[in-house]
Amino acid sequence: MPVPFTGGCACGAIRYEGSAAPIAVLNCHCRDCQRSSGTGSSTVAIVPTDSLRLLRGTPRQYMSKADSGSEVKREFCAECGTPLFAGGGIPSQFIAIKVGSLDDPSGFAPMLDIWTQSAQPWDVMNPALPKFPKNLPPR
Repeated sequence: MPVPFTGGCACGAIRYEGSAAPIAVLNCHCRDCQRSSGTGSSTVAIVPTDSLRLLRGTPRQYMSKADSGSEVKREFCAECGTPLFAGGGIPSQFIAIKVGSLDDPSGFAPMLDIWTQSAQPWDVMNPALPKFPKNLPPR
């Protein structure tokens, strides 16, 4: 995974830079991620929160309740609607970056699937990736 990496929204109002390699890249199939992505899952790179720096703009925030019951903060561009970040369903020292918002997402292949119990029957998952019916088990 290339470091540093950059990304932003479709209209260019928000730009960011990451300075640490993700600890994981995963596909989340929970209903909240389905709604926020507009499809069957959301692919995210989990990075230390302090390694992410906004270069331009301020994302809009929306709080929701995840399938786990946790409060989740979703961040997106208020101008074009591009989903950018999520937090709250993971420990606060980490943030989930929406891989589709990266300038070059090609080096951020998913390592696993979570919340597969909520996956849509038409959402084809890579059979080689580990599957977790809910969230990852605690370490």
